Amino acid sequence: MSTGSDNGRWIGRRALLGGAARTVGAAGLAGMAGSLGVAALPAAAAQAMPAQPASSGRRYPANWPDPEPYGLADTREDLWPRADNSFLLNLELRPRDEPLGRVWMRDTYVNCFVVDGRPMYVATGTSRVPGLTTATPWNDGIFVWTAPSLHGPWRLADTTGIRPGADKGKVWSPEFVGENRTARTVVAPWQEHWYDDESGKRGNVWAPELHYFRGTWYLMACMGDNALKTGSFLLVSEGGVEGPYRLVRGNLDKPFGDLVPDKPAPAKPIARYHIDGSLYTEDGDAWLVLHNNLYAKFRDDMEDIVPATNLPSFRQTAYDPEPYLEGAYVFKHGGKYYLLHAAWDRTSTNLDGSTRYAYDPPGTRRTHYQYDAVVAVADRFEGPYSKRYTAGVGAGHNNFFKDHNGRPWATFFRNPAFGYWADPARIDDSAVAGVVRLEWTGPEGNRLYVRRQGRGPAR
Repeated sequence: MSTGSDNGRWIGRRALLGGAARTVGAAGLAGMAGSLGVAALPAAAAQAMPAQPASSGRRYPANWPDPEPYGLADTREDLWPRADNSFLLNLELRPRDEPLGRVWMRDTYVNCFVVDGRPMYVATGTSRVPGLTTATPWNDGIFVWTAPSLHGPWRLADTTGIRPGADKGKVWSPEFVGENRTARTVVAPWQEHWYDDESGKRGNVWAPELHYFRGTWYLMACMGDNALKTGSFLLVSEGGVEGPYRLVRGNLDKPFGDLVPDKPAPAKPIARYHIDGSLYTEDGDAWLVLHNNLYAKFRDDMEDIVPATNLPSFRQTAYDPEPYLEGAYVFKHGGKYYLLHAAWDRTSTNLDGSTRYAYDPPGTRRTHYQYDAVVAVADRFEGPYSKRYTAGVGAGHNNFFKDHNGRPWATFFRNPAFGYWADPARIDDSAVAGVVRLEWTGPEGNRLYVRRQGRGPAR
């Protein structure tokens, strides 16, 4: 496997811009952003970047040389979701969405499956309730949208036959605890809403993923920081994409994996397990991918993982020091495995006064800039994985997927918590359901990037 800087050259606007692309001002990029609801993209990063490879007309675009030393972020505007490579999904609105005019979403997830011989696109993500500006300290569950095409129409899953009069599209919620039966658990005790004098109602669910595997729908999700137990769990549908869903037996008492004893809880009696669980399937088998370095195979009946504790770790090339990473996800393309993480690009000042952009841990005079998607590549699911590279600026906590024509895409949501999208001038354009085209650098380069400039509009 090669992940070097050149696997054949490609002539396009990206190559012609050369080093100038790294210093163009924000005003010159305004036209790229109009359809994304943003006035302009920022100027490129000030830190020195390697020159781009020249062109020779071969089939695949080239890998970009990586910033040195390892751990610096590549912030060039080519790696941003832009008007020419991405768009926002026109999801059917719920009553709660009407004041904003669109769906507020974090951790956007989209995928495409063949169901009854036809492509079905699904979308979900972290939601918030009316009256709250974030998804904490509580939210009311998981909503699902479906469409026959990536461009829609996107409709809420029809749950009215399961829960007449309830919110359409809500397939699971801590509120559904009343549906528990002796041999069928929908909501475990550790997933229920609870109350305390300081914050009132508590309990939230994060980062859901919807998968169609061996003819059955599965929802992987995570109870958030304000749940009684924070960690990842799996739901299985007893019907169609709309449910009804129940909890697998391995999660009746706790989330998957082991306790994380060194992370303090904000309030009693919360217990913390590993978060951001993901599902990877291949050739009839399924694996749990767990924050941020763990995995385990599911039993054939999908009711639990093996082993249930002391999970093995991916063999990764860590940063030094390694920051806090989130949103682990595995995607296979071109015979290679792509391990995704979300990493905060933090700015600081170099000794010469220039700006440093790097995947550094928090520290004095380090400021959040962008929540990036960083990716490593391997020949095997468990690794060893290559050094990570910046695949998408501001596209962290996403997933990669293929459309029904086999073309690769990624999701993004524009993190409103800190950094670029938390700016008051941009906050109204954050927390979106967005998708961006990816480009593959071929069997020699073996990288997937946000599609860089000069490749035509996203379709």
